Amino acid sequence: MARWEPDARLRLVQAAIDVYAEQGFESSTVAQVAERAGLTKATFFRHFPDKREPLFAGQDEHGALFTAGAAEAPANATPLEVVTAALDHATATFTAEQRAFGPRLRAVVAAHDELRERAAFKRAHLAEVLTTSLRERGIPDPTAAIAADLGVEAFHRAFARWSDGEGPSYGELAREELRALHAAATSLS
Repeated sequence: MARWEPDARLRLVQAAIDVYAEQGFESSTVAQVAERAGLTKATFFRHFPDKREPLFAGQDEHGALFTAGAAEAPANATPLEVVTAALDHATATFTAEQRAFGPRLRAVVAAHDELRERAAFKRAHLAEVLTTSLRERGIPDPTAAIAADLGVEAFHRAFARWSDGEGPSYGELAREELRALHAAATSLS
């Protein structure tokens, strides 16, 4: 094995998804994931603290992208326009590789309680990041929290559709999902 390989983190993510899909999450080991990626177990642990984390590798980056996108929205933007800007900023960074492994990633997470719990934590983290961005713009609660929750739900619904091959653009699907969720929320009365 080479001492240094380019794209080690992405290779570990892809290897983890493949190994967990083939063998099941509980039956798989970090050593198997590292071997599949052509890397060492030590390299795995330089990138991830445990075997769950390759499946949630982008969480910090997604939060930062949401924050940056919200900050770029015009000063007079409505809460949903701020959320749309955050979604546009985050979804623009997704790659063809992410689209390709999306269905397998979702299937692996859906099959394991521990991973579903971690996914719920990730959603809550993203919602809090976006809520904070909205509050910093002077948007009060509960409006900030509700708008953030709609944005995070749109982000995940659109990812599922996009990775299943719908639409040319993750961003377009996220905007569509946000509009549909907003319409559903306003119909509750």
